[in-house]
Amino acid sequence: MMLDSFKHKGLRKKLIEKLSSKGISDNNVLDAINKVPRHLFIDNAFIHFAYEDKAFPIGEGQTISQPYTVAFQTQLLDIKPYEKVLEIGTGSGYQAAVLSLLDADVFTIERQKKLYNKTKEFLPKIGYRCEFIFGDGYKGLPNFAPFDKIIVTCGAPKIPEELLTQLKVGGRMVVPIGDGKNQKMHLIKKKSSQDYDISTHGNFLFVPMLDDKNSL
Repeated sequence: MMLDSFKHKGLRKKLIEKLSSKGISDNNVLDAINKVPRHLFIDNAFIHFAYEDKAFPIGEGQTISQPYTVAFQTQLLDIKPYEKVLEIGTGSGYQAAVLSLLDADVFTIERQKKLYNKTKEFLPKIGYRCEFIFGDGYKGLPNFAPFDKIIVTCGAPKIPEELLTQLKVGGRMVVPIGDGKNQKMHLIKKKSSQDYDISTHGNFLFVPMLDDKNSL
């Protein structure tokens, strides 16, 4: 079950070539994605397609993002070793695994209890260390703030204010913003406590960020 074969490694190499051809140029990001056995994060029904550049359902109405999206968001974050990174939406744990391979100190929040329980047990078992939190991503983690980088892996209707306050001055937040299923990727650089540099980076498709109480 936990096998990472030569075939899987070969398929990952092809995936990396595809990501490079689509404009991912950060070698550290490509190297991290090349190391993460994505087939272990995917339901058996889709396992033969694990290294295609596609998103797949993971249950609870959530998806594992397509590798290009993971690479694109991670590249925008521009992670340096030992930075403290907050991820909103743990999901399958695939993005968290990539972040951890960049030597980030990863805190990841999931509001779907079943996914939280599953990923909290699964990721350490295959060698990835993160701090797992069951909670509401909109609220962030004020007790652990400030964060060097924040990544939101679900579509938000607007820039979440509480997350901005938890971002360090000089830090970056990457968040897909938009109504419905289409979002524009936003990069927010915090220049001072009140001053932000905001840029947009293309259209993406995410499941929506949920705004109600934690889901049991």
